[in-house]
Amino acid sequence: MIAGIGTDICRISRMKRAIKSEHFVRRIFSEEEIEYARSKGLPEQHFASAYAAKEALAKASRLGMAGLGFSTSWVRRTEDGPVIMVVESLQKKFDELGVIKRWLSLTHEGDYALAFVILES
Repeated sequence: MIAGIGTDICRISRMKRAIKSEHFVRRIFSEEEIEYARSKGLPEQHFASAYAAKEALAKASRLGMAGLGFSTSWVRRTEDGPVIMVVESLQKKFDELGVIKRWLSLTHEGDYALAFVILES
């Protein structure tokens, strides 16, 4: 059963400007996300999709970014596709809500990156 759905879109050109600030990068993204994005030819695309994933998770969980914060989740790139990871305290909240699986889809086209999150119970 679906417990929550969230989506978010992020303008890549906006992220390209934002990631010029190392303070912004370190405040929003995990070390894993930073290393991955910076290993790519267009890091702003990958930062933008990770940012959108965090926002989409906040919407799907109905906790909002104020309740979630940027440091409670991160995108892990695997051979099977991207996975949204969460810190232990957030996992406990999801356990209480009956969330058993998190689904994540990422895409980018032109100047936009989009994330779609489904929480399954």
